[in-house]
Amino acid sequence: MKFFRRTLFSLAAFTLLAGIAVAQTPPLPSSLPRPVVPQVPVPPPPDVDGQSWVLMDYATGQIIASKNPDERRAPASLTKVMTDYVVSAEIAAGHIHPDDMVTISEHAWRAGGAGTDGSTSFLKLGSQVKLEDLLKGMIVQSGNDAAIALAERTAGSEQAFVGLMNAYAKQLGMVNTHYSDASGYPVADHYSTARDIAILSRALIHDFPADYAISSVKEFEWNGIKQQNRNALLWRDPAVDGIKTGHTAAAGYCLDASAKHGDERMIAVVMGASTDKGRADSAMALLNYGFNFYETHRLYDASKPLATPRLWKGAANQLPIGVAENVLVTVKRGEYDKLKATMDIPATLIAPYKKGQQVGTLRISLAGQPVQTVPLIALADAPPGGFFSRLWDTILLWFHGSKGNTEQAPTGK
Repeated sequence: MKFFRRTLFSLAAFTLLAGIAVAQTPPLPSSLPRPVVPQVPVPPPPDVDGQSWVLMDYATGQIIASKNPDERRAPASLTKVMTDYVVSAEIAAGHIHPDDMVTISEHAWRAGGAGTDGSTSFLKLGSQVKLEDLLKGMIVQSGNDAAIALAERTAGSEQAFVGLMNAYAKQLGMVNTHYSDASGYPVADHYSTARDIAILSRALIHDFPADYAISSVKEFEWNGIKQQNRNALLWRDPAVDGIKTGHTAAAGYCLDASAKHGDERMIAVVMGASTDKGRADSAMALLNYGFNFYETHRLYDASKPLATPRLWKGAANQLPIGVAENVLVTVKRGEYDKLKATMDIPATLIAPYKKGQQVGTLRISLAGQPVQTVPLIALADAPPGGFFSRLWDTILLWFHGSKGNTEQAPTGK
């Protein structure tokens, strides 16, 4: 009996050490070609026309450059980016449909129609318009009447829709934003910031790419009147594919713009420019600055294992772990070598796990400063093992510590 226990102890210890060795061995790093660039300092951002502005990297949400990014200002028709987001979310939830026919109410016609001094789609009172056409009228033509009609169809009234707008703003982390109407027509207690609008724009692009694509449409005709998209950058640079303009006397000239070069996308928000041309020039200068002096690198591919730690009490002895989406990081030109990635994975992983379940965390830093935190997920289902397999692992776990495990991730450079 003593011999049996000694043998069991020795075998358990040997198996445990083998399991720990597998868990603590990080995958070999893979190398990607690095761009060869001169090692010169990155200049400061351009001094552009605008009371407040931000340049955001889409991949990480990092603000690359800014001026008064949290200054509360009248957003004018940049409000319609949120109206678009809410309508898109309600379509995705199945509450409304692009083919729905919407009756143009007196409120939409009177408050947002041709009788006002604001932008309009010239919708006829009492007419029925397809919801998808209202989206185009609001986004391309900046129609206030289209925005109000969409709000009423979605929530029953414009004020009820405003409640949805503010709820979504809170959910997205837009801490300096409050809406009072769906169109951006000047009213009390209606404000946002350049940072918040960039946050919203990033969410729109990511969450509803098909609806976002409407903002690249250059012209739209309704009621016999063809109107061009007011975003002049759509004609200047084919990389620009959105997003929205705005203007009132209180807000000045505003532009929320985005462009994409390869894997790299930038968002520039300019508020309070002095002229129509000034807002376009400013946004273009910021986008060019971002593309010229910052680089986006794909560090890790979705669904490819970054680690295969020991799995206890499972049908398999290892659990493949990776990321759900490609991990992109944008850094200043010449700072790529300062990136570091680590994986935080629990030392003891016990089956079962479902594919997509979070297992740990991937942390990316630049020169010691956090840049991005990404969930590490199980890349496959990991069902429990059989009775004897689970019993044996129970014995082995008596000798296994419970401390967390931090590994250096493959660089992916």
